[in-house]
Amino acid sequence: MSTQLSEATKPSRSRFRWLMIAIAVIVVAVAIFAWISYSSGRERTDDAQVDGHIVPVASKIYGNVVEVLVKDNQSVKAGDAIVRIDPRDYQLKVDQAKAALTLAESHLPASNINVPLTRDTTQSMASNSMAQLAVAENELARTKLSYELAATSDLAAARATVEARQASSDRAQADLARMKPLAAKSEISKQQLDAYEAAARVAASDLKAAQEKLSSAVKDAEIKKAAINVVQAQVERARAEVDASKANLKKVDISASDVVSVKAAIAQAKTNLEAAELQLSYTTVVAPEDGVVTKKTVEIGQVVQPGQSMMMIVPLHKVWITANFKETQLADVKPGQRAEIDVDMYGKTIIGKVDSLAGATGTRLSLLPPENATGNFVKVVQRIPVKIVLDQTNDTEVLRPGMNVVVTIITK
Repeated sequence: MSTQLSEATKPSRSRFRWLMIAIAVIVVAVAIFAWISYSSGRERTDDAQVDGHIVPVASKIYGNVVEVLVKDNQSVKAGDAIVRIDPRDYQLKVDQAKAALTLAESHLPASNINVPLTRDTTQSMASNSMAQLAVAENELARTKLSYELAATSDLAAARATVEARQASSDRAQADLARMKPLAAKSEISKQQLDAYEAAARVAASDLKAAQEKLSSAVKDAEIKKAAINVVQAQVERARAEVDASKANLKKVDISASDVVSVKAAIAQAKTNLEAAELQLSYTTVVAPEDGVVTKKTVEIGQVVQPGQSMMMIVPLHKVWITANFKETQLADVKPGQRAEIDVDMYGKTIIGKVDSLAGATGTRLSLLPPENATGNFVKVVQRIPVKIVLDQTNDTEVLRPGMNVVVTIITK
């Protein structure tokens, strides 16, 4: 009885075993199919890290640090004062620049007034000089006319008078000479002789007067000729004054150029003041970006030089992911595709999207790219960096540049 029962249960156990094997095979097949279906639209790499901007903070001026307002790993906002440098030397330069600007501006009113004053003065002098020249030229014309009259008609009349008086005197002397022998013979009376002697004396006196008048006319002509030279000199002096007044008109341009020079000096003084104020503003070093202070090297009392690094600021809200995918994985990867970032540090998944693919492989972008010119080339699958940006809904400040993450890109 028992033997028959055991023989009846053997086929049942065999069928059950095969049924379980079949079920296991089906489960494995379904799992493999599901995995293949799942992974066929996803590209994954664990060669990925968080990247971000590292903003260096350096001194722009030389000076002694008097105050450090931040500590390592402290959060700061853009514009927050983080370091103060002794401002006294730079404040002194600002004060000097302000004084120089005030001095330059004080010259401008006088320069502006000097232009119309110089113009009016020189124009008045020019008008006066031209009027004096006109008077002198008129006087020269009158003097020349008077000289010509004296040297021609007056002198000719005086000479004619002398000749007439000479003739009268000669005739009177001849008559007297003829009458004297007759008076000696008593052929004429004494009274008649006296008349001839008186006539001779009168004629001689008239001749002498005419000769003196001729001499006076000659001297008058010489005087008028000399007057011409005097008036000519006055004309030349008046012309020289006119030329000088015309030359003085150029002083207006000079005064105008002085105004331009003063304005240029004011502009330069303003520029110097702005430069000094800019240097003074550099004594307060401010955070250029929102972020976290790191690698602080500055201390109170330290003397810093221009360009000397004092700390770094990491803007944690602007991080991104650089994932290095094999070139064989990127056939279907395109910008805009969804990406899942697994962060080991927090055990959470962050959502992002593909931003762009690098223009070269990682080895080509390295400091010393490999060269295969020896003939022993071995083909190696290269990796291409892919930039992945994070969704704004994520808490991106938990990520620090340099952290390792695992990236999966959904390609379908």
